[in-house]
Amino acid sequence: MPAPPSGGTPPAPVGRDRFDGWRPRSLRARQLLAASLALLAFLALAGWALDRAFVDTAQDNLRQRLKSYALYYTDKVEFGRNGTLIPPYNTPDPRFDMPDSGMYAQVVLQGTAPWGSNSTLGPELPTPQLLGALDESFEGPLPIRRADGTESEAYRYGVGYAWPATHQHGEIPYSIYILEDAQALSAQIRVFRGSLWVYLGGAGVILLLLQMLVLRWSLRPLRRVIFELSRVQRGEASGMTESHPRELEPLTDSINAFIESERENLERQRNTLADLAHSLKTPIAVLRTQMDNNADPAALRDELDVQLKRMNNLVSYQLARAASSGHKLFSAPVPLEPHAEEIVRGLEKVYAVKGVICEFEIDPRARFHGETGDLQELMGNLLENAFKWARSRVLLTVKVGATAPQRRPGLFLAVDDDGPGIAEDDVAKVLQRGVRGDERVQGHGIGLSIVQDLIRDYRGELQVSRSEELGGARFEVRLPPGL
Repeated sequence: MPAPPSGGTPPAPVGRDRFDGWRPRSLRARQLLAASLALLAFLALAGWALDRAFVDTAQDNLRQRLKSYALYYTDKVEFGRNGTLIPPYNTPDPRFDMPDSGMYAQVVLQGTAPWGSNSTLGPELPTPQLLGALDESFEGPLPIRRADGTESEAYRYGVGYAWPATHQHGEIPYSIYILEDAQALSAQIRVFRGSLWVYLGGAGVILLLLQMLVLRWSLRPLRRVIFELSRVQRGEASGMTESHPRELEPLTDSINAFIESERENLERQRNTLADLAHSLKTPIAVLRTQMDNNADPAALRDELDVQLKRMNNLVSYQLARAASSGHKLFSAPVPLEPHAEEIVRGLEKVYAVKGVICEFEIDPRARFHGETGDLQELMGNLLENAFKWARSRVLLTVKVGATAPQRRPGLFLAVDDDGPGIAEDDVAKVLQRGVRGDERVQGHGIGLSIVQDLIRDYRGELQVSRSEELGGARFEVRLPPGL
């Protein structure tokens, strides 16, 4: 490997993630963070909505109160014969008689200075405008200056009227304004906001604690899965238990299936090696005996050729057996019709003399969830057996098998022939390894046993009976729903 340039930074190793130091948050931390953010957003939105509702309601109440004062003055305002205003003497609230009390009343006339209650003596109030008849206005907070020179704000309500015309004067327009210092309303709003956020904050803390308890309770099944998996890793348990929530059942079932598959694969490998070692003992012993007896070189060479061929056949057989055993979990679904046509085309050439015809009844929805080699081995041995014994007809039937929630559908496969069939008493014997139904028929007697081993690996069932449609043998294969 070339050295890095002098003074430079060594390049990062290829394939190393630049974020090796980063670790994803736990599920609990993720859910707690997301729920906390959502809770904060909800409390903030609820607080804002309640605050706006209270402020709007308080301002509307203030407007209605100021309007009621204006209506009181409406009943008290009068004009003399010369059109001059007769000031009202009675007030609806004692604060109107107290200078700079925070509650003010004004009557605005056209062309003259506005009249004000005794409370308007001292403070500087906004200049009122003459309103049209029955026009209303509500403004605020407007800036005012109190008698002591301090800046303040006030809300103002105004309504316009018109004094009826007389024989001396025409209609006299005037407006009544009621002002109230904003400090009282601001104080109410401050008290409400303080209480609101205290209560919302307390409710948020309580909800957050409750949320943590609910989250801890809801994640307890996951912690139990982790605990059981650690026990399996330490060898203290053989698999996961079955008492888990529905959402975790596919996970625990997959883990158990994987553990069982690995255990079966290990056992199968041990058995294959033991069978191979046991099978090779005899030819090796024969060769050792020939060498110890100083056999003739020509005879020894012939015997060596025979035994080597035998050992080669044994090794090939054991390898083929190991390759055709077991299956991968979560394999892609395999359509059956293309593979069935390929197998049948080859068999029709081999048994061309017999002129056997193979018919298909294949549901296009049916799928084999496993390895393609297992499917070819399964159908190939069943169809070859049917072609071997059939007189003229073979029938292949494929349907969708049993179903289960959250699992891939099973498979039903049947092969019928019009041959002599198999007696019920001979079914168990025919399925044994190395046993042929008729010793006069060429073969090794292992095809149906391989089929039986494959079906067992897929946890399926094999049933042999007499075909009602063709009269010969009928082999039915039922594979259960897969993970």
